[in-house]
Amino acid sequence: MKSILIGAILSLAIYQGQAQQLTPQKRTIAIELLQQTEAGVFAAAKGLSEAELNFKPAADKWSVAECIKHIAAAEKELWAMAEPALSQPANPEKRAELKFSDDDLVKAVEDRTHKSKTFAALEPANSPYQTVPEALAAFKVGREKLITLVKNTEVDLRNHVVVLPVGTYDSYQFILLIAAHSNRHTQQIDEVKASPDFPKR
Repeated sequence: MKSILIGAILSLAIYQGQAQQLTPQKRTIAIELLQQTEAGVFAAAKGLSEAELNFKPAADKWSVAECIKHIAAAEKELWAMAEPALSQPANPEKRAELKFSDDDLVKAVEDRTHKSKTFAALEPANSPYQTVPEALAAFKVGREKLITLVKNTEVDLRNHVVVLPVGTYDSYQFILLIAAHSNRHTQQIDEVKASPDFPKR
């Protein structure tokens, strides 16, 4: 009886682990979100003059250039926080600490009615990128790296859970978070461009 019970528990554990494997549908969802939000950043910045890039609606607001530098820095630094988890043993027991569904996480990150202060390292003033073209180039490299990872990885992203000061997410969710984050600040760029004092052509 004891051996049967142990076997049943092991079978359930294996089943639960398999249930969290990245499905083709989830892979497609992540790739499309990454591609769409990448295109959104480039579209928002396209054709802007130096005056437009550097215009600030107020002293305490970011310019388009600052938003782009922040997006690029975040693309690199956020993934650097999460990537080491992929080389560690899977920790599916941590899934109990997840607070969001995939859809709710994306919506929460993209929702600009809720403000949050970024890390000091991700402040535009601390960005490693001196120009907008440099930031955009770095952003593209980082984004394409993530897209390639989602397309090709055989790592169980669902059962490699990342526990960070900003929250607990599985690695797949953290990729969605990064994509949603760039969209959050693309919206911010659009807000800057909609300012009545934005430079006129």
